[in-house]
Amino acid sequence: MSNTQGQATFFNLTVTLDNDVPIFTYTNLDGTAVCGNVVINQYSTISYRLIDKTGKGLKFVSAAFTTPFDKIIDAITISSDGSLIQLTDLDETPGNTGFQFVLSNSSNTLLVLSPDPEIINHPN
Repeated sequence: MSNTQGQATFFNLTVTLDNDVPIFTYTNLDGTAVCGNVVINQYSTISYRLIDKTGKGLKFVSAAFTTPFDKIIDAITISSDGSLIQLTDLDETPGNTGFQFVLSNSSNTLLVLSPDPEIINHPN
């Protein structure tokens, strides 16, 4: 690990329903709307807190990557209650990676996929 101090980035991910279609909205902790993408230039933990306004009991179960072997994101961790997901980025590999959050729900056994935010690495 080249930088053990690191940086923490936090987002709220609010999910609502519009005619039974999940709508994903990203905000900073202060409520400012953002796209959910993040540019990284040092070792970082990127946290997304789920705010479920669907009434469907959504929970994080994973994050699925289009290029899981590109070494942009090094690990994910999910809280035991499924309300928080953290992505660890050691920022050792330059490039971009896209992913989608995978959420379960309490209404059925189907999984919900988010639109894909992107992590962009610019190592020092």
